[in-house]
Amino acid sequence: MSENIISAKDLCKSFAHNGGQVHVLTHIDLDIREKDFTVVMGASGSGKSTLLYALSGMDKATSGSVLFEGKDITKMKEKELAALRSRDFGFVFQQMHLVSNLTLLENVTVPGYLSRDKSTSEVKARAEELLSQMGIADVKDHLPSQVSGGEQQRCAIARSIIHDPKILFADEPTGALNRKNTKEVLDLLTDLNRKGQSVLMVTHDLRAALRGSRLLYLEDGNVIGEMTLPPYNKEDEKSRETQVNAWLSSMKW
Repeated sequence: MSENIISAKDLCKSFAHNGGQVHVLTHIDLDIREKDFTVVMGASGSGKSTLLYALSGMDKATSGSVLFEGKDITKMKEKELAALRSRDFGFVFQQMHLVSNLTLLENVTVPGYLSRDKSTSEVKARAEELLSQMGIADVKDHLPSQVSGGEQQRCAIARSIIHDPKILFADEPTGALNRKNTKEVLDLLTDLNRKGQSVLMVTHDLRAALRGSRLLYLEDGNVIGEMTLPPYNKEDEKSRETQVNAWLSSMKW
């Protein structure tokens, strides 16, 4: 059994709205295990992205605790959280958020420089290695506007792991991609996980969910279901899809 990399206890998140409170997350107890590919699913508005943001410290919980390596990140100051995110957390979003006037290589190297534990030459070499692994070394000197959406997202993944994060948070990473690019990005995330990268991904896409080794289902801010699967194997995809579909049906997805 893998160790827990993140543990949430009695986690709540509310927003003020029209003079009242909207409860988005309600008393969640949850452990995210090291080296798992954890997938969070649920209907629109169920709190999926809010949960990811609360677990990563990008959004402050209303109450409860989130422990990372024994430290409660909900009690950290913004400077501490920024250091944590730049050192131990990686992020991939539906929108790539690449800097438009920087090349793909520059987009990857800049956050690498911020980590300050490698020399400039080491960061550049690592960035070029990652872009090669992502299959986009031939366009490393192109601007984001000069490459496809799939190539942009692969660059964003390279950027997210340049500092060797302990966990990678992915919020609908294939939501803006076509089928071909979706498969390529999911293959990359799957390969990273096989190599030991902990991944927590929010998605509404069944194709993406099939890559998970642990699926969580969120409804009205609560985790109401969980499914454990063996590591993804393309040869077993049809059987896996049948199992996941049956589980999602039981969740009334």
